[in-house]
Amino acid sequence: MTEVTQGAKVRIHYTGTLEDGSVFDSSEGRDPLEFEVGSGMIIPGLDKALPGMTVGEKKNVTIAPEEAYGPSHAEAILEVPRSDIPAEIPLEVGIQLQMSGPQGQPVPVTVTNLTDDTVTLDANHALAGKTLIFDFEVVGIG
Repeated sequence: MTEVTQGAKVRIHYTGTLEDGSVFDSSEGRDPLEFEVGSGMIIPGLDKALPGMTVGEKKNVTIAPEEAYGPSHAEAILEVPRSDIPAEIPLEVGIQLQMSGPQGQPVPVTVTNLTDDTVTLDANHALAGKTLIFDFEVVGIG
């Protein structure tokens, strides 16, 4: 196979950055990312950039939140009484915790604010609401 098509297994090396230039993920120093194009295994914006590419081809794409991890949802931000958090859990802004969802499923949350009385928890994906920039190269097809 010489060109990426829907359903093809591909391998890419990539670096993902935010608009400020900070790197949020990269395959540097690791095996390439391998997945099936169009299977939903990666974000839609990156998936849509692949068809028609060939091995060795490089591309830079800017992906809006709607084609990445979606918008940030205000209803996914919770302010809870600090007393509801067990005392043995260390609290600091940026730490990730796990809550239980309605059916008992694990829901990762990030502490975004602390006061003497409350803890603000954000259940949005860390990249929700962010424009993502990917530099990537197709290193294998098939």
